[in-house]
Amino acid sequence: MSLRKEHELHGRRKGRNIGVGLLLASFVVLVLALTMVKVTSNGFQFPTNLAGETG
Repeated sequence: MSLRKEHELHGRRKGRNIGVGLLLASFVVLVLALTMVKVTSNGFQFPTNLAGETG
């Protein structure tokens, strides 16, 4: 049980932090989804190893 009332500034910061967290989570989900679509497509091939070749 809180003895002091929460200041309204903390409420605004909490709302902003939740918004930033949701945006970050949605960006991570978007990148993961795009990666999964690319990897599971039929035309996907791993790049060849170019370490031994010189340009």
